[in-house]
Amino acid sequence: QVQLVESGGGVVQAGGALRLSCTASKRTASGYPMRWFRQAPGKEREFVASIWWTGSSTQYRPFAKGRFTISRDDARNTVYLQMNDLKPEDTAVYYCEYDNNWGQGVQVTVSS
Repeated sequence: QVQLVESGGGVVQAGGALRLSCTASKRTASGYPMRWFRQAPGKEREFVASIWWTGSSTQYRPFAKGRFTISRDDARNTVYLQMNDLKPEDTAVYYCEYDNNWGQGVQVTVSS
């Protein structure tokens, strides 16, 4: 079992920025990437971005490309999601997922 702890959520105005963090209690040998998802009220959870623990491969949903950047700190088992130029439609609970383990989620609210 891997515990994931997220932080960094909050309330910002449109056009603002936030950086989310997700720290894993350990790394597994599975080779799974760390992934960020989000779930807005009344909507299904959706994929946002992912990063592998080896190499530099990343993936983004189209809405995140150019605004969000996923990165990692191997020494801290931590993955970050830098979110710039936030829009009201980015309002959601953001979750990190790793090897079928989920964090508790952090609320991101973007006011217009």
